[in-house]
Amino acid sequence: MTTWFVLPLLCLVMYVVLDGYDLGIGIASLVERDRGHRREMLELVAQGWDGNETWLVLLAVSLWAGFPLAFGTILPHAYLALIAVLFALIVRGVSVEMASQARPAPRWERAFGVASLIAALGQGAVLGTLTESLTVVNGGFSGSPFGAIGWFSALAAATVTGIYLAMGYAYTRWKATGALRAHAGRRGTVTVSLAAGLVVACLVAVNRTAAPLNLSHPGPAIAFAGLLLFSAAGVVLALVMLRSTARYDALPIAGLAAATVALLLAVVVARYPVLVPPGLTLQNTVAPSSTIVFLAVGIGLNVPLLLFYNWFAQRTFRGKVTGAPQGRDIADASTGARHDY
Repeated sequence: MTTWFVLPLLCLVMYVVLDGYDLGIGIASLVERDRGHRREMLELVAQGWDGNETWLVLLAVSLWAGFPLAFGTILPHAYLALIAVLFALIVRGVSVEMASQARPAPRWERAFGVASLIAALGQGAVLGTLTESLTVVNGGFSGSPFGAIGWFSALAAATVTGIYLAMGYAYTRWKATGALRAHAGRRGTVTVSLAAGLVVACLVAVNRTAAPLNLSHPGPAIAFAGLLLFSAAGVVLALVMLRSTARYDALPIAGLAAATVALLLAVVVARYPVLVPPGLTLQNTVAPSSTIVFLAVGIGLNVPLLLFYNWFAQRTFRGKVTGAPQGRDIADASTGARHDY
């Protein structure tokens, strides 16, 4: 049971890290005035956004079939936010493809940015619901679908959006050159600081909600503190390496990715074994063992393939990219090849 929980947790971590910077780049494009820079940022996302979002599909399937009671309890509580996320992801995918074909495409570029913002806010609101104590009657959720809309969900939505935006700027700093690289470094420094402040506010506020963190035992408390320190170290690394004089452009996104993973693991450690507060745990929501074995084989076979695809996409488009004067072309600085999208 605990071993099976590692699979959806892996899918969650991979999605947040990989699609997080994609969404962050989309949000950042909303405040980018230069058309060429917006085009260059959109093409960064077009390189592998579809593979990144596949992790979300695996996450939904593993939770739906592996922990059906928890999934069925959370889903009605977060209907509105999840519907907004799904529609935003659809619009985002369409806008990426359309903007890559139409030149110029200011409306599709704007749709790409707005959809990215809505998707990030919606995901944050959904994660915020996981900290609330839900009412379960006769094995099902009893409450209003508007229950997910509250002050803590709003704070969680802003926090997740800030984290995504920070990763977006850090990734842009890694892949871009010239003025876009410099802008990403300056704005990324401010965004990382803001996101760190929002995370601290969330951690303080969560203990004032109906389902505070469970840190009464020394083991989880020590692990939680250690993971938070590791996350803070990743943030500091990103802040230092986002400076204009820093040479290693890959370190900011690496630091933020490590910090985000550590933060997610810290929350899991502080909640374990509770999936839905206050009383739905891994033990009383897990599917029968025969179902778990079937899912472990079916989903487990897809995980290495998806990991390979993500690695292959990153390797194929490795190196710096630079935009043409109108922001239409992408050049790979490491090979000298030019790609016209």
